[in-house]
Amino acid sequence: MTGELEIIRGSGNIYLDFNRPDADVRQTKVLLASEIIGVLDRLNLSTRAASRLTGIDHSEFVRVRKPNLKRFTIDRLITILNLLDQRVDVTIRVSARTSPGASSSSPDA
Repeated sequence: MTGELEIIRGSGNIYLDFNRPDADVRQTKVLLASEIIGVLDRLNLSTRAASRLTGIDHSEFVRVRKPNLKRFTIDRLITILNLLDQRVDVTIRVSARTSPGASSSSPDA
C-alpha cells in the first residue's frame, strides 16, 4: 500500500464509534468488567477462588474474563465489585446525541 493512512480519533467508546444503539450500556459493562478483572489479577484470584470469596458462581467470572457480558446487567457487575470489597462511584453525564441518524426519542428502560 503506497497511500497515506488517515488517522481518525475515536470517541473513547468503540461501540459509539460503530453506531451501536446500546453503546453506552456496552461501554459501561466493559469498564466494570475491566475493573473486576483488575481486582482478580491484583489479588491473584482464579475464577474458582473468586467464587469461594464472593459466593458468585465461577462461570460468571469466566464470562467476565472472556468477556461475554450479554447476560450481565450493570448492577450485577457493580454487585460483583462490591463483593470483591470494592466501592463503585458512578458519575453520570447526559448530553444530546450528535451522530447522524440519532433518534430524538428515548427507549423505554
